[in-house]
Amino acid sequence: MAGRRARGELESDVLAALWAADGPLAARQVREQLPGDLAYTTVLTILTRLHEKGMLVRHREGRGYAYEPARDEASHTAHRMHSLLEGGSDREAVLARFVSELSAHDEHLLHQLLSGHDETPAEGERSRGMR
Repeated sequence: MAGRRARGELESDVLAALWAADGPLAARQVREQLPGDLAYTTVLTILTRLHEKGMLVRHREGRGYAYEPARDEASHTAHRMHSLLEGGSDREAVLARFVSELSAHDEHLLHQLLSGHDETPAEGERSRGMR
């Protein structure tokens, strides 16, 4: 079973495909955007699970549904980070470690955000992971 991917990886791939799309996608369209040769039913199962978790919204389209993310990628990542922080027993240690491992660029950006300055990097810099 070396070719099988973990469910979390499949969910991440599906979310990435939907974030990259210009609008809602049907299961068939999502399947076309994914690497490998996944069965249609596998993609449909992942979409259904993500919808049940509140991570996707769906709209009736013909006999099926078109799906889109409930949150943009940045909001989703921030929500996951917050959930992980909430689940930890020592918030101060977690935050201190997180900050200590930031690049100089990200540390500067975080400082600006905490200070209330709205000097975020240009869209191209953010998408390239500028550090």
